[in-house]
Amino acid sequence: MAENILTYARTRYLWYALGLTGLSLIVFLSQSTTKPPSGNTWQGYTLGGVATALIIWLTLLGVRRRRYGGANRVEAWVSAHVYLGIAVFFIALLHAAFQVGWNVHTATFVLMTIVIVSGIVGTSFYLLVPRQLAAMRQGVSMQKLADEVSALNEACLGRASSCAPATALAVRSSIERTVIGGSVMDQLLARDRSTYLGVPPGSEVNAGAARQIPNPDQQPMLQLVARLAPNAIRVDEAAALQDLVSLIARRQAVLRRMRGTIRLQGLLQAWLLVHVPVSIALLFALAAHILVVFLYW
Repeated sequence: MAENILTYARTRYLWYALGLTGLSLIVFLSQSTTKPPSGNTWQGYTLGGVATALIIWLTLLGVRRRRYGGANRVEAWVSAHVYLGIAVFFIALLHAAFQVGWNVHTATFVLMTIVIVSGIVGTSFYLLVPRQLAAMRQGVSMQKLADEVSALNEACLGRASSCAPATALAVRSSIERTVIGGSVMDQLLARDRSTYLGVPPGSEVNAGAARQIPNPDQQPMLQLVARLAPNAIRVDEAAALQDLVSLIARRQAVLRRMRGTIRLQGLLQAWLLVHVPVSIALLFALAAHILVVFLYW
């Protein structure tokens, strides 16, 4: 799909957009040379009607695609939105004769611009994110990644039982306090709010003495275990710590893939939080714009 969005049907919608924009420019230039161009000439009304029809058609096309469209029509839907959406921007400018002010007409234009820009951003995501997702997952599903983390958790807990109580607490709490996902912004920015419980040297290993330590990307936990491994006194503890270094590093890598996948999937959906509500607001503003024109102009 990513390869066909902009080249669908030999860039059919690009030529439609260029042709429509060219015709609109001819209509705009046909206005009287004795009066400045404006939106209340027959040319202005014509261009406004074309822009309105395109906005409504693109909105209805989007609704129809989400409700009834099949995967084989995605390329056509997105290609039409990209090229004709950009064409609407220029046609609307010609309709307004490049005149802006603090009124409902400019508000409509601003909302339309936000819709177009957010649409371009969304298209960029659809062009880039699927390839990144494929590289991130490497053919492995999220469920299999979660199963691998669960198995690594069990292995870490088993090896931590051979370590000092403070180390065992740190490892166990790092597993219990691992955060995957979190808030919307945490997901989109791939922020990791994981923590673990650390006990200061010389303190008793209990809940009262333990303090919460940030553990982003499991790196602090990995560094702690790696630092303890060379200083272990007991042979079995030294072996357990060495195993934990490998296990935690592997767990870190799998968690990175999971968070990266969540982030990329979130990016594919997050733009809709802007694009869809502003598209609805645009329709209301467009209706107000048309009503004001016919009532007062």
